[in-house]
Amino acid sequence: MIEWIHPGFIYIFGAFLVPFLKGRERLKQVYVLLLPILAFVTLILMSKGVLLSEGKTWIVTFMGYELILGRIDLLSMVFAYVFVIASFCMFLYSIHIKEDWQHIAALVYIGSTLGVVFAGDLLTLFFFWEMMACASLFIVWYGKTKSASSAGFRYIMVHSFGGVCLLAGVLIHLQNGGSLAFDSFTWGIGSEYLGIYLILLAFLINVAVPPLGAWLADAYPEASVTGAVFLTAFTTKSAIYVLIRGFPGVDMLIWLGAIMALYGVVFAVLENDIRRLLAYHIISQVGYMVCGVGMGVFGTAAGEMAINGSTAHAFCHILYKAVLFMGMGAVIEVTGRRKLTELGGIYKYMPITFWLYMIGAFSISGFPLFNGFISKTMVVYASGMWGYSAIWLMLELASVGTFLHTGLKLPWGVWFGRDTPICEAREPPKNMLAAMGLTAFLCVLLGVYPKILYNILPYPVHYEPYGAGHVIAMCQLLVFTFVAFWMLRDKLHGTPTITLDTDWFYRLPGKWVIRFCKGPLMAFASFIDRNVMKLAGFFVWFSKNPAAALRIKGEEAKLKAKKPSITPEKAEAYERELEAIKEKQPMKAPMVRFNIGTAMLLVLLLIAVYLIAMLIHGWLIT
Repeated sequence: MIEWIHPGFIYIFGAFLVPFLKGRERLKQVYVLLLPILAFVTLILMSKGVLLSEGKTWIVTFMGYELILGRIDLLSMVFAYVFVIASFCMFLYSIHIKEDWQHIAALVYIGSTLGVVFAGDLLTLFFFWEMMACASLFIVWYGKTKSASSAGFRYIMVHSFGGVCLLAGVLIHLQNGGSLAFDSFTWGIGSEYLGIYLILLAFLINVAVPPLGAWLADAYPEASVTGAVFLTAFTTKSAIYVLIRGFPGVDMLIWLGAIMALYGVVFAVLENDIRRLLAYHIISQVGYMVCGVGMGVFGTAAGEMAINGSTAHAFCHILYKAVLFMGMGAVIEVTGRRKLTELGGIYKYMPITFWLYMIGAFSISGFPLFNGFISKTMVVYASGMWGYSAIWLMLELASVGTFLHTGLKLPWGVWFGRDTPICEAREPPKNMLAAMGLTAFLCVLLGVYPKILYNILPYPVHYEPYGAGHVIAMCQLLVFTFVAFWMLRDKLHGTPTITLDTDWFYRLPGKWVIRFCKGPLMAFASFIDRNVMKLAGFFVWFSKNPAAALRIKGEEAKLKAKKPSITPEKAEAYERELEAIKEKQPMKAPMVRFNIGTAMLLVLLLIAVYLIAMLIHGWLIT
């Protein structure tokens, strides 16, 4: 029996064949869609025990440590399932793209994310963590604009800092006697926990916890139409996975998550850019998951409900957020516009795109019969089980804000909001509509039949989302939100403003650093470069014939010594004579035997230095 086929390697090694399909567009499209299908079949065979049952496999020895590339359990499998399913929908959305390197970057990005999911030790986790950051950087840069380039640099700077924190944390953790295995960490206060603190900081950066998460709303909207869809799914949700794996039940995460949920909603109010608005709602929705991780105390019913809720909401969020970004990407694709103030009244051109988008909007808002309802409410219910009334209220308020802006303000401003269309539009390419349709269908399927998802969660689910009281309460909340929006819709239009986030604190110093690098630093570098090249040129000239070069320099020195006594009438003749001396080439002197001898002398000197060094080394050892 085959021990295991790593699903992530299907994507990573599959990426190497994409350039060989250049010019065969139809074959390349089939190939790119085939890779997620192969990965999904692999996961199915793993779940059936054909390839591998639960446990740890594919162990590699490195520097005395056992690296576990495959840790298989319910938690890793549920995240692997949604990453693979979402990747198929996203590649279907982007198969019309002819640039091979966009597909390659996406494949490596997804493969490295699966590497994080199946990593059973901290070094393997770090390796795939950094690969994921590098691959996603190129996805941002493929926006091919000046703002995309700048956002990509800021993105990789933040994630490089996170990677350094992760590596430093792992090394300090090992130095303090900790295990290399990637399991739940022991949380406490004291210097002996420094490594664990750094590991948590690295995870919180990727999960976009404020004030560390401004990179998300900065970078995601600058990617290409298709690239932004890939970015929505993998970085933050893989960070939720590692938080569940490493830090369940850490109290501070409860409040951080609740603050995130409100933070994203508040900033979405201020946004004019349609994808930036959706990016802030990623932060808000991920806040629910972080909050659930904090409440996930092992061995308690409320803790298991919270972990199940975070996992289920990550699963559902990947799908409905993909639909939302696909819808806004389709608008940008056909209109070339991305701001609310530049859009409006285009419903008659794009009715299909609108209704598919609204399925995602209903899902993220928690409407009954859509997948957000059966996952988000699990986290809210867990907060009630723990008795966290303030947390419960904060999460409910975030739900109201989500529906207000993603479900009402954004589609109203893009497709309606004006009596006459502000621009002409059309439905996007058929593959984009098909991808939106498939992903929207999955959102409805899970909402109508949640058992499909509940049956693969880490713990047995004892929760009935469609209780009469729960459905009525949610419907009341959503109806009142709609009424409030309709009454105030004229005051909720977009405004052409720039929203300042916490990235301002490193953007401003960054401008000074760049200005310094372009000005004084480059001038200094040019000065050093000129003089080094001049010195190198002199040594090249001198090495052609040292004896002749010394004689020429001697003549030059004698002539310069006479300069103070030279009258102004003889100055011109002096300059001509000096130039003639400088133009002399030492190779013209007949000193060939001296050159060979000099070379031999240098070789002998080098040998002597080497022998002396060896003798000293031997003396030190003895």
